[in-house]
Amino acid sequence: MTAAGPGGELSRRSFFRLGGAVGAALALGPALSACAGPTGAAGPGTMTLALNRSLVSLDNKLNQFDAAVTVQRAVRQGLTRIGADLTPELVLAESFELTDDTQWTVKLRDGVRYSDGTPVTPADVATALQMYRDVSGSFLAAFFREWPTVEVLDDRTFTMNTERPEPVLDYLMANILVTPAAANAPEELQTGVGSGPYVVASSNRGTGDYTLTRNAAYWGPAANVETVQVRFLPEESSRVVALRSGEVDVIDTISPDSADQLAGLPQVTVEQAGGTRISQLFYNFRKPADHPLSDVRVREALSYAIDGRALVEDVLVGSVSQATGVVPSDLAGATATHTYSYDPRKARQMLDAAGVRSGDLELTLIWETGEFANDVSVMESTVQMLADAGVRSRLVQFQPGGDISLWRQGRAGDWDVLGNGYASPTGLALTMLKGMYGGTAEKEATRDTYHGYVVPDVQELIDAAGTEVDPARRQQLLDRAQDAVWETWPCMWAFVPKSVLARRARVTDLALQSTNSYPLASTKLAV
Repeated sequence: MTAAGPGGELSRRSFFRLGGAVGAALALGPALSACAGPTGAAGPGTMTLALNRSLVSLDNKLNQFDAAVTVQRAVRQGLTRIGADLTPELVLAESFELTDDTQWTVKLRDGVRYSDGTPVTPADVATALQMYRDVSGSFLAAFFREWPTVEVLDDRTFTMNTERPEPVLDYLMANILVTPAAANAPEELQTGVGSGPYVVASSNRGTGDYTLTRNAAYWGPAANVETVQVRFLPEESSRVVALRSGEVDVIDTISPDSADQLAGLPQVTVEQAGGTRISQLFYNFRKPADHPLSDVRVREALSYAIDGRALVEDVLVGSVSQATGVVPSDLAGATATHTYSYDPRKARQMLDAAGVRSGDLELTLIWETGEFANDVSVMESTVQMLADAGVRSRLVQFQPGGDISLWRQGRAGDWDVLGNGYASPTGLALTMLKGMYGGTAEKEATRDTYHGYVVPDVQELIDAAGTEVDPARRQQLLDRAQDAVWETWPCMWAFVPKSVLARRARVTDLALQSTNSYPLASTKLAV
């Protein structure tokens, strides 16, 4: 964790140009190869991925950053997965049907087995649900209004039952990765077998390095690439140099400057897709009632101080779009009818009306390195914009693997605004709304809300939408819920990043999706 003092010393233009630092690093070329990480190009049958965040496990109970999905689902699988069109596709399930308002009937594919040859069973699914439910700090718990119970009908068929309707359970189950019941536990699994096209040959959680090899006993079509090496390279300049030199084949989460320079190289291709992740400057809703941020007028006023157009065009160089609602507009059910406006004069007037005089308010802004491209430039530019509106602020930056999760839960230190991203692993506005804005007092007691956001009226609308079987009525409730969230001004500013990665020309058939992941087994290496 590192801290910076109040902003105001550098001009806004200086902040906007900080993204050029990566370009300067590129210009150094071979001089930086010593810090590139892996040394030497991989063999002809090996593909090497360099991730910007450490993959701490191949189980997603707690760990759900976008690039991890690519690797995790190559080893462990769910009943379904979210396809390129953001709708569910069958994986372990042969059929997945809503047979009653509160019941889904599922049949496993004939012959689906784990890499050790044992069959996938309905009992494994039941245990997986229990383990995802019981793990402390579960990322996915917020998406489930209630956890379904499993009733086994035969060795391949079972029902999933809920007390109230759960009309999108086929979407939700795409995120429950199945493991043999006897080997599962309410924690992120570091070992054990899966049913996917790859098995883990070696792993080092401390360094974030993994080696995957083709699963010879895979029940489906064999993976195209024999061996996949996964590396953790937190510095973007190191990832870029490693890609240029051929030491790695694919890198993720690159800045616009890096993408522009890599796009001009003959042996490198930059892939880009739309985005379903929202990145936000989110307020801390655990403030006492007399704190300025507990006043919705103050939260709204601070949003008028942020020049979103300048951030999009000058800092993020068109690699993102400014959010037009409380969830990304590409999600099914999203309402794209809201806008962020830049009006520093209005910001100051509203702050004055709320009793916040110029210079009186000081904010602590926190974020984790690599949360989004050009993160440092975005955060430092925000400090300058707030200063222009008479608000003092300081930055606290956390390194990957640090204790920012404890801060986010209100267990370590106080903060005011968090630079953070939230993925949509289902492609639905509904589940993102549940995860971020469906907090209850009971969830807050265990710190399982999204930064303390508990607004009963909003939660009730989201809950009603989540149990509505009729699609038209569900959309009406979703529209009302999103309007209600917007009126609470939960974040200072928000944007939707595009999914961007770069690959060597030897890597082909890499089908990047808007979820910023891709099917690893169908990716190929040129001969």
